[in-house]
Amino acid sequence: MNVRQVIIENFAGDLEYHPRRAVLYLALAAGCLTFWYFSPDPAKFTLVRLVFALGALALIVKGVFLLRKSSEGLGLSDQELSELSDTANRKTLPSLPAQVAQILQDFGAGSLLLWPLLNLGEDIDKTWINPPRFRIFCVGAVLFFLGWMVRRLTSKSTP
Repeated sequence: MNVRQVIIENFAGDLEYHPRRAVLYLALAAGCLTFWYFSPDPAKFTLVRLVFALGALALIVKGVFLLRKSSEGLGLSDQELSELSDTANRKTLPSLPAQVAQILQDFGAGSLLLWPLLNLGEDIDKTWINPPRFRIFCVGAVLFFLGWMVRRLTSKSTP
């Protein structure tokens, strides 16, 4: 498996119709945005607060994809899509370590992938002259790979 396949598997490998996980993701995103919004005005654009804001955006996007029935798979018929929401086919939540690892990866992916949005903030507010782009990228990368390591260490290995 090459690097591209590993990254795609980590980002989109668990996109499936799962409303319970979607609610968890959206609740965590709301908590992150609340942390950012209620911080004092001068502190809203510090490293930690920006990581939380970008991580919240990533969690919101993932939560929306988990709410969509069509995220389960491409090419499903209408009957197969209606069977997804049947209570007999309801999926259980993954194990706690696997879920924490995936959420940590998705949260870190926000800073890892969305750091270019800081350029928009710099264009809007001209007084903000030195956004911490590289540090945000590094924090996102560390969180993403920490989640990857936790998932790798807690997954059941097959002989």
